[in-house]
Formats: sequence, C-alpha cells, structure tokens
Amino acid sequence: MPTLQVSMSSPRVVVMTTQLSTIALVVLSLGALLLPLPQAEARAFFVFGDSLVDNGNNNYLATTARADSPPYGIDYPTHRPTGRFSNGLNLPDIISEQIGSEPTLPYLSPQLTGQRLLVGANFASAGIGILNDTGIQFLNIIRIFRQFELFQQYQQRLSALVGEAQARRLVNDALVLMTLGGNDFVNNYFLTPFSARSRQFSIPDFSRYLISEYRKILRRLYELGARRVMVTGTGPLGCVPAELAMRSRNGECAEELQQAAGIFNPELVQMIKQLNSELGADVFVAANAFQMNMDFINSPQRFGFVTSKVACCGQGPYNGIGTCNPLSSLCPNRDIYAFWDPFHPSERANRLIVQQIMTGSSDYMNPMNLSTIMAMDSNI
Repeated sequence: MPTLQVSMSSPRVVVMTTQLSTIALVVLSLGALLLPLPQAEARAFFVFGDSLVDNGNNNYLATTARADSPPYGIDYPTHRPTGRFSNGLNLPDIISEQIGSEPTLPYLSPQLTGQRLLVGANFASAGIGILNDTGIQFLNIIRIFRQFELFQQYQQRLSALVGEAQARRLVNDALVLMTLGGNDFVNNYFLTPFSARSRQFSIPDFSRYLISEYRKILRRLYELGARRVMVTGTGPLGCVPAELAMRSRNGECAEELQQAAGIFNPELVQMIKQLNSELGADVFVAANAFQMNMDFINSPQRFGFVTSKVACCGQGPYNGIGTCNPLSSLCPNRDIYAFWDPFHPSERANRLIVQQIMTGSSDYMNPMNLSTIMAMDSNI
C-alpha cells in the first residue's frame, strides 16, 4: 500500500488558518473572575493501542472484546454504550477536551468522512498488544501493524480531501497517543499458569523482548509521520480487580504482575530516551501510567474514592470475575469507584490520569507534560 512521504524534520506546528481554528475560551470562575485560557490552535489527534483507548472500533468487528452493551456508557452524554471500556469518557476523550478539540471518531466508523478527517482518528482496538500472539482469544481485533495500515489509508483519504502537502503537515503537527503493553502480560504471559510465553521467557527476558518489539513499533510510527507521541507505560497490572479476584488473598496486589510492570516501565522510559536521542528531537514522551494509577490505588480516600479494589461493575470477589454486563452487580455512584470494570478505570479515575498527563512533573511525564508540549508547539 503506497504511503505519504513525510518530513523528517523536528516537531513543528504550522497554523492552519483555514481549518478548524479554535477561539480562545473564557471561563467564569466561582469567584466571578474571568480567567481567559491561552489561545489554542486546533491540531489533529491520533490514537493507537488497546481497550484503554479504544472508542468503538471493536463494535465493527467479529470479536468478543466488546463494550457495546449496557451498562457500558451509563454516564456517557447519550447514556448508551459506545464501545468505550468505561462508564463514560475514556482517556482520548478527556485529552481532546483538554486540548480544545472535538473527540476523534473510531476509524471504522462510517461517520468519519469529509471535514471530520481533519480532527484525526482513533485506530485503537481492545485486546491487542505489542506482540501479534497477544489477544488471539479475542478473535478478530486490529493488531498494531494493521492499525498502522489503516493510518496509511487514512492519510490517502486525507490527501484526497486537502492535498498531499497539507495532509503531510496535518500528520506531522498532530498529537498522538500510543497505549500498549498491558495485554502482553495479562492476556498473554500470565493468561494461564503455564502459557507458551512464560515457558519461553523469564519475566525480565520477556520484558526485554517486548521493549525490543515496541521500539520497532515506535520507529514505524515515526516513519508514518508522527512527531509528537505520548507513550503510556503499563498501569499497576497486579492491582486491577480481575487480578485481585484471581490471585489475591487479602486484597494485596498480585506480586508477579507488579514485578513485571516494575521491570517493563523503566525499560520503556530508557528506550524512549535512546530513540529520541537517535532522532535528535523529543518525538516520544513517556507517560508514567503506573504511578498515575498507584497514587489513587494506594490512597483512594485522598482522591475521593471509597475503594480502589472493588470494580463498580462485575461479579464475584472485588467484582473482578467475568465481564461487565447487564446482569452484573452495578454501583449506584461511579464517581467514588477507581475501577469501572475488572480491568478499566472509571471516567473519574481517567480524569485524574489526564490531569497528570497535562500538568504532571517529570516523575509522571518525561521529558515534558502535555501543557508544555502545547505551549512549545504554539510558539514554533
């Protein structure tokens, strides 16, 4: 499949005065003070990855990895399931809110046509991982290099709409979110007591193998034109309600999975630093999703949650067994639960995560947070 030739220059933002320019917003504070927000130029947003960021692509696939039935979406503006693995908005939705953009549509949505292509697109698919054999139990899902093929297809459609030069500029100037890795552990290495991958690799060796494969993925994304990419590490895999239900005796996080995340995430940060050094620019930004989650898992009350162990929607111990479905136990107030279902944060927890993505210190966002990225790029 032919692809666009993309600029190999450092990240730049070229103001597109004819397309989707946004107007500075003013917010009336509780103290009746007008606080003007900084001018934000519209930029496209692309999303790649798994169920943490899928906003409906799997609805169009023959797969068991779906979130298209109630009570998913119970707190979404339409109060209907959308394919997001959330009670409401997910990470990309909230990031779009923060950067003053409308939400991206799933790439497979028939509504993604015409001017809507200028907003960007979400290519994520629940169940996938860094490795092609991750998530095979979910049947037909969009593995990462297939997501990239669809991204090439998107670029061809965009070129037909605005011309090749402007399409290339829009892609180079876009913000990109990449979320992978958790499923390679949860739905591959640790899926069964003696999985093929656990017989093949020790945890440290498996992590190194994942990092080497992830590096190829990020290099390919750069070749396809991405110049500002936020890469999330894995969350605290051993602390999700599903793993507590299967592996925990007294509610403590599952040690082996926490160990795996503790090895993988620092190696990912190191790989990103090396990649940026080779490219001569801060193309990739590491988001410490592990610590972002552990903050409210360790101290739920400090963040307004009544629990960080029990999922709002599910069955069995910690509501961590099976899937969230119409027959599940469902909490009446989703805002006081850190986890929506056995694996995924609630909308409110996602908002706390995005807060750190926007303004977090270098402990959370390395080498810079999203507010810094937006400010830097607006001055170029």
